[in-house]
Amino acid sequence: MAWSKTHKPQSREAIVTAAAMLFTERGYERVGIDEVMAAAGLTRGAFYAHFDSKSALYAEAIAVAAIRARDHILERTPVTPSLADITERYLSRERADGGSNSCPLAFLATDIQLRNQQVRDAYARVFKGFVGNIAGADQRDKQDTAALQAAVLMVGGLALARALGDDPIGDQVLAVSKKAIAQLTDNTQRS
Repeated sequence: MAWSKTHKPQSREAIVTAAAMLFTERGYERVGIDEVMAAAGLTRGAFYAHFDSKSALYAEAIAVAAIRARDHILERTPVTPSLADITERYLSRERADGGSNSCPLAFLATDIQLRNQQVRDAYARVFKGFVGNIAGADQRDKQDTAALQAAVLMVGGLALARALGDDPIGDQVLAVSKKAIAQLTDNTQRS
C-alpha cells in the first residue's frame, strides 16, 4: 500500500514537534535522534528522509519551539496583548520551571554558540521575531531600542530564573525583570 501525499509532511511535522519539545527541555547534547524519532512515533531510519543532520533538525526545531512558546503565552492573553500582558506571562514561575512550551531563546541561550552557523542563524531569526513581537505589542518601531531592551530583560531574566531553580532569588530575578520592563515602558512613553 502506498503512502498518502500527506504522509511525508505529517511525519516531518511530528519529528520537528518532538524535537522542539525535547531540545528545549534538555538541550542539544542530551537528546539523541533515536529519542526524537521514538517521541514522533517513527523509526530512526525515517530521520534521514527528512533531515541531513541533527543540526538541521535543531535549527528547525528552535523556530517551532518559539512558535509553541508564543502561542502558549497568547492563549491566555487578550486578542491584542500589551507588552505588560506578554511580560507577565513570559516572566512567570511556570515558564521558568519549563515544560513542553518552554522558550528556546532563554532555555538554549548558552548552547547556541556551540552550534554551527545554520543553528545560530535560526536562533537569531527567532530572537529578531521576538523583538518584533514586543515592538508590535507596545506599538513601537521594530528597530526601537526599548523593544530590544525589553527582549533582553525577558530572555535573560527567564534564563537566570530557570538556572536558579527553586532558590528564592529566581523569583526575585523574575520580579525585577518585570519591574525594569515596566519602568522602561513608562520612561519611553514620557519622552
